[in-house]
Amino acid sequence: MNTQEIIITWATPVFFALIALELLVAKLRGRVVYHSSDAINSLGLGVISQIAAVFSKLLTLGIYAWCVQHFAVFALPANSIWVWISALLLYDFCYYWLHRCGHEVNILWAAHVVHHQSEDYNLSTALRQTGSGVLLGWLFYLPMAVIGYPLEVFVVVALIDLLYQFWVHTELVGRLGWFDRVFCSPSNHRAHHAVNDRYLDRNYGGILIIWDRLFGSFVEEDDTDPPIYGTRSPLRSWNPLWANAEVYWATLKDAWHARRWRDKLLIWLKPPGWRPADVAERFPKPAFDIQRERYAPQLSRGLVIYSLVQFALLLGMGVQFLDLAKHLPALSLIGYAIFLLLSLYALGALTEGHRGGVGLELARLLATAAIPLFTGGWFGVAHLDMRIVGALVAIPVLSALVLGWLSLGTHGQAGSGKTIPG
Repeated sequence: MNTQEIIITWATPVFFALIALELLVAKLRGRVVYHSSDAINSLGLGVISQIAAVFSKLLTLGIYAWCVQHFAVFALPANSIWVWISALLLYDFCYYWLHRCGHEVNILWAAHVVHHQSEDYNLSTALRQTGSGVLLGWLFYLPMAVIGYPLEVFVVVALIDLLYQFWVHTELVGRLGWFDRVFCSPSNHRAHHAVNDRYLDRNYGGILIIWDRLFGSFVEEDDTDPPIYGTRSPLRSWNPLWANAEVYWATLKDAWHARRWRDKLLIWLKPPGWRPADVAERFPKPAFDIQRERYAPQLSRGLVIYSLVQFALLLGMGVQFLDLAKHLPALSLIGYAIFLLLSLYALGALTEGHRGGVGLELARLLATAAIPLFTGGWFGVAHLDMRIVGALVAIPVLSALVLGWLSLGTHGQAGSGKTIPG
């Protein structure tokens, strides 16, 4: 097991332990900082991000390694503490500019927007990551390859920078005095996620906030103007595939409708929200309303519990997928990835409260039962003990029966049953 895998293996249970702690502290303080469907959507997008990374890692790390081999100015030793410290500082500097450009260049925002779509701000938001960021994000770190930082150093400092940012996604940690002036902190990052005019497109630092102070993008959180989270073009969906595609699709449509070829190109390079004048005139969009009602389809308590249980099962499959990725044949790996993506899509449709969501979820459960029933195995496992096969068939069958009962109860009571925000 390499260093990266060791760090991820240890970090994952810590993430979920801290989420549980955040839930407990919020409850003790009488605050609601989580909504079940939003958290499922955020964590599901994190799963999709990791699935995408399995297929893209070889390309992006391969490009970095090739650049080190062919263009490195220095042969920096991986056993030097100063190489590691300077690598972390340089990585954080490169991250600042990637992050800043992710808010200032539309094609980069199309990937980064996923992280900002949640109208909650909690530790699950930290795991809400893009599935398409690898397309262009690697470009910003090539200076490290050219200088000569070894691949193993780059991989570890990248993980350190990413893992650090997990804890700053919370409303339960207040101001931290001098720490807020030097480092990215919960207070600084709350401002970054806010859509208020005061905070918009500020505080890009990953570990250090001093980059923002140096380059004029810092803003302090103001208690008289509490942050409101989300984006200025709200997603209003729990569909994780649409979450990754929405800005690409909107930009593609505007580029298609633009009359001038210059505008068809500029719309990808201009800041988010910029539209050619002729497109804005023919296809106007409603003005941003910061007082808008948050997206929270009402679900029965039974469906909330059902969706949480099913997501926990899918999360377990996602962990198995990442483990199998080391040795599973490419075709089987692609098949498992598609199964997981469509499963998260079906669960998202169910939590949106659409009638069609029940049908999609039932179809997902049927497919989940059919795979072990007709093959005697599971993705990456050719032959299973018959008792395990029986369990793998029984769980989705029982889930389908529970879902049918919950759906009949919800429709039969015509809204008289207790519902809560999803």
